[in-house]
Amino acid sequence: MGKSIKQRPKEIRSRETFGHWELDTVVSSRGKSKACVATLIERKTRLYTAIKMSDRTALSMEIAFGVAASQYPQGTFQTATTDRGKEFACYASLEFTHNIDVYFADPYSSWQRGSNENGNGLLREFFPKGKDFAEVTDDALATALNLINNRPRKCLGWKTAHESFMNALSHLA
Repeated sequence: MGKSIKQRPKEIRSRETFGHWELDTVVSSRGKSKACVATLIERKTRLYTAIKMSDRTALSMEIAFGVAASQYPQGTFQTATTDRGKEFACYASLEFTHNIDVYFADPYSSWQRGSNENGNGLLREFFPKGKDFAEVTDDALATALNLINNRPRKCLGWKTAHESFMNALSHLA
């Protein structure tokens, strides 16, 4: 079953604390390869990342999340909020392996993960619907993420997501 977003602590909703993520997938068109990307965005700092997956399975998501988590120090990932897509059937394993709490948004309530939906929209500016993610190089994905994370944002006091994230990371140690 998993925990409902209604059980998520209020400070996560208000973006007061660091380490709370929204997760999703962005898929290639139907009929193309099964390749897709796992997308993760940190709610407070808006740092957005994407990791290529060969398919939209729970195992691929588990691996992609592990890749993301391994890039940052302990404490960077405290919670994750997802939809009920089949790729998140691995939520219990994510909770156990990475010591996080996973919360599920209500059905048909994408606004409950609005940061991630916004990030996915920005990613689609680089890789429009119909683009096969199997053909997207790691360099092309890294370039898109760099541009997304290094643009100043009004909600961050005109800092970039990268600056805000690095500042938050510096307080973990």
